[in-house]
Amino acid sequence: MSTTSTRSTTVSPVRNILTKVPEVTLIFWVIKVLATTVGETAADFLNVDLNLGLTITSIIMAVLLVAALIVQFRLQKYTPAVYWLAVVLISVVGTLITDNLTDSLGVPLWVTTVVFAIALAATFTVWAISEKTLSIHSIFTTRRESFYWLAVLFTFALGTAAGDLVAEGLNLGFFVALLVFAAAIALVAVAYFVFHLNAVLAFWIAYILTRPLGASTGDLLSQPVADGGLGLGTTGTSVLFLAVILILVIVLTRRARTTNAQLTATA
Repeated sequence: MSTTSTRSTTVSPVRNILTKVPEVTLIFWVIKVLATTVGETAADFLNVDLNLGLTITSIIMAVLLVAALIVQFRLQKYTPAVYWLAVVLISVVGTLITDNLTDSLGVPLWVTTVVFAIALAATFTVWAISEKTLSIHSIFTTRRESFYWLAVLFTFALGTAAGDLVAEGLNLGFFVALLVFAAAIALVAVAYFVFHLNAVLAFWIAYILTRPLGASTGDLLSQPVADGGLGLGTTGTSVLFLAVILILVIVLTRRARTTNAQLTATA
């Protein structure tokens, strides 16, 4: 599903070139789900398998995320490798934020779900009031990009909390949780393609739901059979999904270079 600006004005070719986020295509959604899955499994791998602990893992990943975002903000246009690296890192950090609150501080999952939902709603509200649009096709200023990445962070934290709440808090299990969120995304797609739900609204609802979908998928694949998973482990799951992400990012990078060359030739 794609999005369009809520403004009536047409976005110029120059602004399209300078947009800092990718077009919403099937590859976009595939990488997004893979990145959210990696966010879940990589956080568990660093925290549990490498025995770094939540605190050290959180510090390391937060530093890496800040570094990636600094590079992302300094770029003048969408660069697939940097953008998707930031998404993977923010996925891990969003997971760790929720894990710190629930595991270290004992905050109930329903509380973290509500709190992050409110934080995300507040971000969208301020963003909409300030910029008059929530369309990702309009991300060509620093302020809009700041709103965008803050919203993305909250979607990952919210998705982690909601996914764990459904799978563990409600004792439905990882597979049922996966089906629940997949069905919810399917309903959004039907609402968009059949009933013409607003494109921007449909995008953000689907974007939020892909986080718990990815988290449930990651847990289902990586967790032990005794805990309701398939027992593939966090290492194998993370490496496999990161490899697929890398391949798809290479494809997107080549496409972007071809498109930029064509635009330059016709300019």
